[in-house]
Amino acid sequence: MTAFTPDRRRYDLDWLRVIAFGLLILYHIGMFYVTWDWHVKSAYTGSFAEPAMMLLNPWRLALLFFISGVALRFAADKAPALPFAGKRFVRLFIPLLFGMLVIVTPQSYFQLLRTGEIEPGYLAFWQTYLTAPKGFSITLPTWNHLWYVAYLLVYSLLAIALMPLVRRIAAWLDGEGFARILSGGRVLLLPAIPFIIYRFTLEMQYPETHALFGDWAAHARYGTIFLFGLLFAKSGAFWGAIRDQWRAGALAVLISGICLSPLWAHWDWVETHPALMQLARAWRVLYAWMVIATLMGAAGHYLNRPSPLLAYLTRAVFPYYILHQTLIVVFGVWLSGYALGAPLEFISLVVLTTLGCGLGYHYLIRPFGLVRPLFGVFGDHGRAAARQLPTPAE
Repeated sequence: MTAFTPDRRRYDLDWLRVIAFGLLILYHIGMFYVTWDWHVKSAYTGSFAEPAMMLLNPWRLALLFFISGVALRFAADKAPALPFAGKRFVRLFIPLLFGMLVIVTPQSYFQLLRTGEIEPGYLAFWQTYLTAPKGFSITLPTWNHLWYVAYLLVYSLLAIALMPLVRRIAAWLDGEGFARILSGGRVLLLPAIPFIIYRFTLEMQYPETHALFGDWAAHARYGTIFLFGLLFAKSGAFWGAIRDQWRAGALAVLISGICLSPLWAHWDWVETHPALMQLARAWRVLYAWMVIATLMGAAGHYLNRPSPLLAYLTRAVFPYYILHQTLIVVFGVWLSGYALGAPLEFISLVVLTTLGCGLGYHYLIRPFGLVRPLFGVFGDHGRAAARQLPTPAE
């Protein structure tokens, strides 16, 4: 284990970000097969993968927002606010705009073909798509999976504007009193309290839409975890607590998964028992935070070291994220025409999506200075290993 120092490069969080994006890609491949609604569906839909996806769903995006908050704090502490805000806007807005106008379009095309709202003909649809037409079941143009980038852009600009206040609060939280509050395993419990409150207040009124405006419960949830990243980025008390408690956290996560999975699998029955249903809802929120804390604590022990692979993947993972869902949709629709059977189709989709992300980045994005900014890669790609915990868009 590497000793915590506030300004030391956090290779453990770099690794966690790469792992989290990798799990996100697998999760979206799973969405092609499970019974839940998605843009397009395989002919082999079923519930087989749903228990694993239910265990992943509560924390996968929250972990990314937390790490993004940490990353922003490290970067903001080394740059004047106004130029940094301008740079942050460019680095997130360009890939968001390009993604909406070009990368995401095939997802909308195949989705509307599935629902019978358009006729075949991609180029004709793309021209229509760019005019922001009305009358479809989905909003066009759309950001689909790139909503994370849009939300991160808004949170980043707000955080930069409030950074002096953030630093003062963070310094107060890193005092001895806060360290005592987090000791004895309370770090696995107390930070979950605001999210439990949101679950029984805002989330009852505002279902998650990813539409930016009106998505108040999602903003409370993701904005708070992003704020936690900002506040705890350089907190010795926080990182020391989760490193001390990650084994207890792992046990708590295991027990929670064993207990929650059968409840989720029989949710219709759970809904007939109101007290049990509310307990399960609160427990799910607590489970999510315990997973995040446990992963960060374990990563601090085992992953806080550099490697050439990490330097490469840190740079590549954001383009992978931008590309992956469109590749899943396009390859999934193509594979559906061959009646391969569920196992072979799934394996083929995983392989094609992985190759598409990897080869697309290495040969079509990475070598070209004019293309890299469209996918959130700025500057000389050889400098990645020398930078202090870049955000996903750096």
